[in-house]
Amino acid sequence: MSEREPKPSDHGHHHRRAAPTRVPTLVITVSDTRTLETDTGGALVVEHLEAAGHEVVSRHIVKDEPEQITAAVAEALGRDAVRAVILTGGTGVAPRDITPDSVEPLLERSVPGFGELFRALSYQEIGSAALLSRALAGLAGGRVVFVIPGSRGAVRLAMEKLILPELGHLAGEAVKTR
Repeated sequence: MSEREPKPSDHGHHHRRAAPTRVPTLVITVSDTRTLETDTGGALVVEHLEAAGHEVVSRHIVKDEPEQITAAVAEALGRDAVRAVILTGGTGVAPRDITPDSVEPLLERSVPGFGELFRALSYQEIGSAALLSRALAGLAGGRVVFVIPGSRGAVRLAMEKLILPELGHLAGEAVKTR
């Protein structure tokens, strides 16, 4: 009896092969102007998650206010049914772009490669403006947390190239940090 040959995407990591295939995820859009009806970035996150077989536990919008962002993430991290949190919006350098600043203190471990790779891939699409993104990821409370820009192009890039390929792997590893 032979062991399954690893797929190229496995890169020999036994952790990835043991990762959950369904990750219950909560989606938060940070915006002063969007509603659920006009939030096309958040809707695209949900579309990608569901197409990949992941459950969307909840989706909501909070204002660009540190207290609201922190409270929403803390509430998500406290829900037993949630294994991942994806926030969209507020990742630039404008004065109201405070999502990374509000989320980062809640993270127990950062995953710097996420932001680095996001900006590198984004550079291929939009050029030097990619350096304005403060996308980040990390682990908190046994869950994985992603902070991505809210534009549909950025959401598509983050979901297709980074989040969906590693969501199960990161969620599986995050549980071990509890």
